Amino acid sequence: MTVAVFDAKPYDRLHLPAATGADVQLRFLAFRLTADTAAAAEGAKAVCVFVNDVVDRACIQQLVARGITLVALRCTGFNNIDLDSARELGLTVNHVPAYSPYAVAEHAVALLLSLNRKVHRAYNRVREMNFSLQGLVGSDLHRKTVGIVGTGKIGKIVARILHGFGMVVVAYDPYPDPAWAAREGITYLDPITLASMSDVISLHVPLTPETHHIIRRETIERMKPGVILVNVSRGGLIDTSALIEALKSGRLGGVALDVYEEEEGVFFEDLSSHVLQDDLLARLLTFPNVLITAHQAFLTHEALGDIAHVTGVNLRALAAAHPFLKGSVLT
Repeated sequence: MTVAVFDAKPYDRLHLPAATGADVQLRFLAFRLTADTAAAAEGAKAVCVFVNDVVDRACIQQLVARGITLVALRCTGFNNIDLDSARELGLTVNHVPAYSPYAVAEHAVALLLSLNRKVHRAYNRVREMNFSLQGLVGSDLHRKTVGIVGTGKIGKIVARILHGFGMVVVAYDPYPDPAWAAREGITYLDPITLASMSDVISLHVPLTPETHHIIRRETIERMKPGVILVNVSRGGLIDTSALIEALKSGRLGGVALDVYEEEEGVFFEDLSSHVLQDDLLARLLTFPNVLITAHQAFLTHEALGDIAHVTGVNLRALAAAHPFLKGSVLT
């Protein structure tokens, strides 16, 4: 069975073959899947895609017309898939329900520490033989309050790590886990109260119609002045224009992002020899109190192994006409 692997990176070429086995032939494609590139899946029985592939209705129609029966996401999020159209047209979609949550959680904490203590700026200075400490004053996290928005696996790990730093941890989740909160000494609050009292806010929720732009002008105005905002979840959680306004006014103390709402075509690419066409991202990069990484929170050996394992199990199941891995099927 042939599988077309879109938006393939070197680490995909390393991990996926070992997980899929000899019965699955992987056709690695460096470009993203869209309706315009779907023809490249000709002759395959399944496609394997990542977060920035655009599997909308037009793309799904192209895939189904070519005999594709499965879209295997090698990620957890599925906001880039039109699930209703896939269901209607008989296309199975599965994803990786979970991979090492420590990878993403630890990256969130790394971003917070680097931004707060200005490690990224200090690193660049020292590389240029500038050993001045001017402008590098940070703050203790100890005894500060962090608001965790979303207490799934990743949010809980971030909460536990920062609680270990001596931070006061508060949380919001529409489906709270009171038993966990009681064990960890964490208090659930409504989102407005959380925003008003938190020195740090870390986002750990999926991108849905309900969570799209949960960080916008109105919610930023509710936040404690000088708050640090961390987002390692999905870029669409934040209204970038409102974020820039708050940074310009000094309302926000700092922003650490591993995701960006218009990252498609930018993140995961080497654009060092090009002019950046995204004016909002270019503006964000000018702020000294903004730290951005290019969607790398998942990028650990352990997480890549987990992703490859689940994806490989599902692709082998399709080849052998066996049931897919329980919990991974979306349609």
